[in-house]
Amino acid sequence: MTSQSQAAVLLLQDGTVFKGKALGKIGTTTGEICFNTGMTGYQELYTDPSYFGQIIVNTTAHIGNYGVKLDTEEESDSIKIKGMVCNAFEDEYYSRATADGSLQDYFDRNGIVGISDIDTRQVVRHIRDKGAMNCLISSESEDMAALQAILNDCPDMEGLELSSVISTAEPYFLGDPGAKTRLAVIDYGCKRNILRNFTGRDCYLKVFNAKSPAAEIIAWNPDGYFISNGPGDPGSMDYAVDTVNALLETGKPLFGICLGHQLLGLTQGIGTYKMHSGHRGLNHPVKNLLTGRCEVTSQNHGFALKPDEANSHPEVEVTHINLNDHTIEGIRLKNKPAFSVQYHPEAAPGPNDANYLFDQFLEMVRES
Repeated sequence: MTSQSQAAVLLLQDGTVFKGKALGKIGTTTGEICFNTGMTGYQELYTDPSYFGQIIVNTTAHIGNYGVKLDTEEESDSIKIKGMVCNAFEDEYYSRATADGSLQDYFDRNGIVGISDIDTRQVVRHIRDKGAMNCLISSESEDMAALQAILNDCPDMEGLELSSVISTAEPYFLGDPGAKTRLAVIDYGCKRNILRNFTGRDCYLKVFNAKSPAAEIIAWNPDGYFISNGPGDPGSMDYAVDTVNALLETGKPLFGICLGHQLLGLTQGIGTYKMHSGHRGLNHPVKNLLTGRCEVTSQNHGFALKPDEANSHPEVEVTHINLNDHTIEGIRLKNKPAFSVQYHPEAAPGPNDANYLFDQFLEMVRES
């Protein structure tokens, strides 16, 4: 019996139940449920470290139909999601001749539990109305009392520190040692395409563990610092805020993406908050307030900077806003060469409208 012929259940923290068919590994998994509205790039999403601890709902109708490509379409060394929910799942056949295999086999090898044949529109409407919450997928039990007990033990994402769990264990190098620019990358869950964007621009990188001492990072004597994306609640990362503060004191240029954006804000005393349902998709409109231009952006975050505190801060300029809900999408410091954005200019998947930010940062580095 294949997993697709076995029943599965999706249980939300508020007691809502959806029934469907199993996909991936037969088992039980828990995590915070969230939804992504992107219509492509599912493998990149599943391997994005920012999704660690979360169960993703894919809103596009068909998932698995073009298979998977190993290495070239992976944003980390393994699948990072805790589970997947979708409508129609293709477990065997895939259209792409260059694919390395099916999504079903990929999930099975990585131990990912999922559920299909779910009305994902209904699930998304529920999350959108009720807000982010934990959930459980099981394809091995329909004992709701027992499953609820398992779900009750799942920790809330608010207050959860996850970056140190998935950060590189040991520092490593990327790029040409003779490159024009040396950058220190602080890995809080960095995506591979961010690193490719730097090495492709003649940068030599040393990627540091999330809890590397600031003195060790500074001692490498880089030309600038990059603060990566990553999972969890930035408000629980005092150690990272201390590190970023120390890097800022060197006076060298600093650039942050997603979690890195939130950490930069926290160094300035700007608080963060948990969003109602977060931003996850490939077509979020963002306005660059410095140029007046609008960008279509790729996003994946459930926390954001507090707008009132950012807008009223004397040493911070808000540079980008989200045109859907006016959340803070970018800031720069007025007294130091540092800036950040909440969204993903490297995309993978998504549009390349914001790719210029890498050039902007490296111009700042090379001028300094």
